[in-house]
Amino acid sequence: METFSVRMARWSARHPWRAVVGWLVFVVLCLGVGSAVGMNSARTADYRVGEAGRAEALAAEGDLERRTAEQVLISARSGALDRAAAQAAAKDLTARMERLPEVEGVADPLLSDDGAILMVEVTLKGEERDAKDKVDALVEQTAAVQRSHPGLLLEETGSPSVSKGVDQQRSDDLALSEAITLPVTLITLMVVFGSVTMAGVPLLLALSSIAGAIGLSMVVSHISPDAGVGTNVILMIGLAVGVDYTLFYLKREREERARSGGRLGSEALVELAAATSGRAVVVSGLAVVASTATLYLASDVIFSSLATGTIVVVLVSVASSLTALPALLVMLGKREERKELRRAHSGKPVRRRGGQRAGGRMWAALLRPATRHPLVTLCVSVLGLLALVTPLAGLKITEMSRDTHSRDIPAMRVYDRLNEAFPEQRVTHQVVVRADASRAADVTSALRTVARRADADPLFAGASRIRTSADRRTSVLELKVPHLGNSDEAYDSLDRLRDGYVPAAVGGIDGAEFGVSGDVARYADYPAHQNGKLPLVLGALFLVTFAMTVYAFRSVVLGLIGVVLNLLSAAAALGLLVLVFQGTWAEGLLDFHSTGSIGSRVPLFLFVILFGLSMDYQVFVVSRIREAAAAGVPTRQAVLDGIRSSASVVTSAAVVMTTVFASFVFLHIIEMKQIGFVLAAAVLLDAFVVRILVLPSAMLLLGEASWWPSRPRRVATASEKGTTSRSAADVR
Repeated sequence: METFSVRMARWSARHPWRAVVGWLVFVVLCLGVGSAVGMNSARTADYRVGEAGRAEALAAEGDLERRTAEQVLISARSGALDRAAAQAAAKDLTARMERLPEVEGVADPLLSDDGAILMVEVTLKGEERDAKDKVDALVEQTAAVQRSHPGLLLEETGSPSVSKGVDQQRSDDLALSEAITLPVTLITLMVVFGSVTMAGVPLLLALSSIAGAIGLSMVVSHISPDAGVGTNVILMIGLAVGVDYTLFYLKREREERARSGGRLGSEALVELAAATSGRAVVVSGLAVVASTATLYLASDVIFSSLATGTIVVVLVSVASSLTALPALLVMLGKREERKELRRAHSGKPVRRRGGQRAGGRMWAALLRPATRHPLVTLCVSVLGLLALVTPLAGLKITEMSRDTHSRDIPAMRVYDRLNEAFPEQRVTHQVVVRADASRAADVTSALRTVARRADADPLFAGASRIRTSADRRTSVLELKVPHLGNSDEAYDSLDRLRDGYVPAAVGGIDGAEFGVSGDVARYADYPAHQNGKLPLVLGALFLVTFAMTVYAFRSVVLGLIGVVLNLLSAAAALGLLVLVFQGTWAEGLLDFHSTGSIGSRVPLFLFVILFGLSMDYQVFVVSRIREAAAAGVPTRQAVLDGIRSSASVVTSAAVVMTTVFASFVFLHIIEMKQIGFVLAAAVLLDAFVVRILVLPSAMLLLGEASWWPSRPRRVATASEKGTTSRSAADVR
C-alpha cells in the first residue's frame, strides 16, 4: 500500500522546480502573514497560578494590582554625597519623569541609612508585562539628568530594566549559539557526505523551516499566547530536528544509489527513500508532536509556549522533508548523473558515490558486547544508567528568580547596590482581601492586626501600607521584608503570613476571600503548581509514547521497551544535571554560579522533549531492524544488520543535535544553560548507550518476542522494489 510520503515524494520528484518554488513561497507567506498579524504576547494574567495568582486576580478586580516601578540611585562619583546637589538632581528627575505619559507617579526621594545614596522610585502605568517596552523613555530622562549633573552618578534599575537587559543578553547569547552551531553542523555534515553541496542541503532546509515556523508561530500566538520563549525553542529544536530529518532521508537515498549501481534513476531512488526513511520521518515527527502536546496539560503559559513552538517547527520540518527535499535530491542527482555521463564520454572511469559500508570496524566493535554477551551488556548498561540516576535523590527544584540573573547585565549590578543600600526594598508581600463593602471596616481592622504582628516579627522590615478599592470591596496590605527573594528568610516570612497571621486575622470575616501574593509567593507557588500537574503530564507522556511505538511497529513489547528506555535515559541525564549544577565543582568549567537548585521548568521540559526526540532514533533504528525482519532475515541477524546500517546516521544526527543543545550551555541565563546541558547529555546517552548497547541487547534476548503480538510481514525488499520501479519505468 502506497504511503502519503511516497506519493508526495513522487510528485516532488516529477515536478522538482514546482516543489522547490512552492516551498519557498510557503516560507515567505508564513513570514509575511506572521509579520502582518504580529506576535500576541502573553499578558500578566496568563502567568497567574496558585494562591499568588488568585490574590493577584482579586487585586486586579479592585484596580489595586501591583504596579511596576523603576528605581534611580543618585550617588557621588567619589567621596561623600553632596546632599544638596543630589536633592537638586532628584527634583529635576522627578519633574522630567512626571511629564512622561508612561509614568503614574514618582515617590519622594529616599536617603539610605549611611547617607551615601538617594533613591527616587518611579511607578509606571499599565500591567507588568508591558513595562519593559516603556522603560526606554525613563532611561532617556535619567541620562538627561546625568548630563546636567556630571558630578553625580545616576543609575537605574527595576524589573523593567532587568527584563530588558535579560532580553538583550538572550539575543546576544543566541547569536553566539548560532555562530557556534552552524559551522560545527556544516563540518559534521561535510564529514558525513564528503560534499559541501550535500552538506548544505540539510542546513538550508533546517534554516528555511525555522523561518517558516517563526512566521507561523506569530499566527498561532493569537490562539496560544507567546511567553517570550517561542522563538528560542524554535531555533533550538528546529535546527536539531530539521537537520536530523533531512539527514535520515539523504543517507537512505545515497545508500540506495550505491546499491543500485547506476541502474536506477534519481526519481526511483527518491521514491525508495520515501518508502523507508520518509515514513520514519513522518512517524518521528508525529511522535514528537504528540509527546510535546502533553505540555499543554501543565496549564502554564510558558510550557504552552514551549509546546507550541516545538510543534510548529517540527511540523514545518516534516513538511520540508516531504516536499522540498525530494525535489532537491532529484535536481542534485540528475546533475551528478550528467557529470558521470560526461566522464564516461571522455573515457574517464565512472565514480560511484554515496555508499557506506554497513557494519564498519568501529560499529562492529561497539556492537560486540551486545552481540556476544547481551545479558551482561544489558545489566551493566542499565546499572550504569541507574548510577547516574542516584543524584536525583538530592534534587532541589526552585523557580529561578530575578536574583539568579547574570551580573553582566548593568541593571542587575545596580539592583545589587539597591538591595545593599535599601534592604527594606528587597521584598514586598501583598495580602489581598475581598469581602462585601459592608465589611470594609472589619477587613481594615484585620489587616492592621496582621501589620502589627509583622512589625513585631524580625523577618519583616516594619513598613506597611493598606490600600482600599473605590468600591470598598477589596483591600491590599503591603509588607516589606529585608531579605532577598530567594532566601530562606523570605520564604519563612511568606509561610508565617499564609499559615498564621492572615488566616488568624481575616479568617473570621464572613464571605471574605484572601490570599498572599508578591514575588516570593510566585516563586513558591509555581513549582507547587507544576508538581501538582506532573503526574498528569508524565502519565499522558508515557501513554502517548507507548501508543506511538505500538502504532509504528505493531508491537506491545517494543512499546513498553520504548517507554522504559526513554524514562531511563531522561532520568540519568537529569541525575547528571543535578550532579553538575547543584554543586559548585563545575562552576569554573561551565561559567555559572550555582544556585544549589535546578530550574523548576527544566525536569518536565527534559522529559517531554527527550521522549519526543528519542522517538527519532527509536523509529529510525527499529524501522531498519523491522525492514530486515520483513525481508525474511532472522530476528537476531535483523537486529545486528539494522543497528549497523543505521549506526552512522544516528551518530551523525546525535552529533548535530548535541552541538545545537550544547551551544546553549554558553548562554548566561542559568535555566537555559541547564536545559542545553541536560538535553545534550540526554541525546548522547540515548544515542551511544541506549541505542548501541541497551536496545540491541534487549532485542537479542527477546528474539521473536520483540514483535509480539504481531510479526513483520514478508514484503519486497528495497532492491526488489527498485527493480520493479525500474521495469515499470522502462515499460513507460
